[in-house]
Amino acid sequence: MTANWKFSPAYYARSLNVLETALNELDAYKSWRCFDPGREYHVDARYAAMPALTKKDIREHFPEGFVPADHDVKRGLDSGEIEFVTTSGTIDISVTNIWNQKWWDASERASWKLNSHANRFAAGSHREAILGNPRNVGYISDNFDLPMEKRRLSRFLYLNEKSDPLLWSPELMDRMVDELEIFQPAIVEANPSLLARLCRYITASEKTVFQPGLIVLTYEYPTNFHYQQIRRVFDAPVASSYGSTETGYVFMQCEEGKLHQNSEYCRVDFQPLKPEHGGPLLGRILITTFNNHWYYIVLFDVGDLVRIDGTGKCPCGRNSGLIVSAIEGRVADATLTCTARLVTPRELDDAVSVLESVDKYQLDQVSADIYELQLVSQRPDKERLSEEATESMKKLYGKEAKISVTYKDSLSPESSGKYRISRANFPVKIDNYLDERYTLNKRLF
Repeated sequence: MTANWKFSPAYYARSLNVLETALNELDAYKSWRCFDPGREYHVDARYAAMPALTKKDIREHFPEGFVPADHDVKRGLDSGEIEFVTTSGTIDISVTNIWNQKWWDASERASWKLNSHANRFAAGSHREAILGNPRNVGYISDNFDLPMEKRRLSRFLYLNEKSDPLLWSPELMDRMVDELEIFQPAIVEANPSLLARLCRYITASEKTVFQPGLIVLTYEYPTNFHYQQIRRVFDAPVASSYGSTETGYVFMQCEEGKLHQNSEYCRVDFQPLKPEHGGPLLGRILITTFNNHWYYIVLFDVGDLVRIDGTGKCPCGRNSGLIVSAIEGRVADATLTCTARLVTPRELDDAVSVLESVDKYQLDQVSADIYELQLVSQRPDKERLSEEATESMKKLYGKEAKISVTYKDSLSPESSGKYRISRANFPVKIDNYLDERYTLNKRLF
């Protein structure tokens, strides 16, 4: 699956160095040595032969199992060069990781090169306003509002301190609008659901708002409704940034809409799904980090599905590394049709987005053929909207699907602080959907 992808000699050198270090020096990967076909094989074949790293593996071997012998964890913690951080646990339960701020910042800077607007406005000293859930980033204060100076950190301004947007008052949203004008950030980084919530308020109240040079969406899956609501308010270009606490910045969306691999700081291995489930262009990704000598992450299963661009080309001219046409969403948020075909969050989103005047939604698959769709909408003709939604869902999941549509005033985020647009009330195990022809750890040598 690498025929159309171009990688530099430096990329392969980094890949080989990380793999050799992991297999030969790190306890977390000691059991992987039996999978290695040997140095006579190309590094891609050696990676393909390995298993995936999971959060369970990290918990079992953390922290020493991921740190080379010449790096002392206690010394690093005492000096402040590293710290331990705990993720919010969007998929699986939370996990503690080694945080290397210098490496993280360098990974972010490298990702800016993949979008002309980010490369122009992000100078490293630029002002950035962040509209995120404080469970993930910033300062949390649900009981009282924090003044602006309490939400400043260096060049960053955290616009929101509430863990649930249901706590946002009109006055709080007015404050966000005012602070954007005062702060005048070059870039606004945001949870798409939170920025869309603010944009709905701005639209309804007919306010004007400061226009940054770029809006970067991150932290959660951006729906078509999010984009529609954001673009009613902001004229600035919008780009999606993809990564994780464990892996740093993995993909950045360019000005042409495709997502490019941050190949200076990570390796991406792609495992296609079976053709009946969307392969070979749809599959899962496993991430290996480069240049982080405090924390060796190899073939980490981030839990997401992507659709690759098989041409390996983009009008922006950046053709080095893996090019992705879309992030399709988390495996944990996948559902199944009545015939047991896998449905990604993106495919569901495309089906729901044909509905008009819907603010938010969430789909729960209760069983093999029972689906519950919750909508947040101001449309007065709810009966007609229910009919349209049912028709759209049956087209996607099958005419035998039993669809119920209910209405909510709002939908709260998960305990992680992020929204989920879909979920099945039973496990969806990715190994059942991978194309065995490409999982070389089955020893296809």
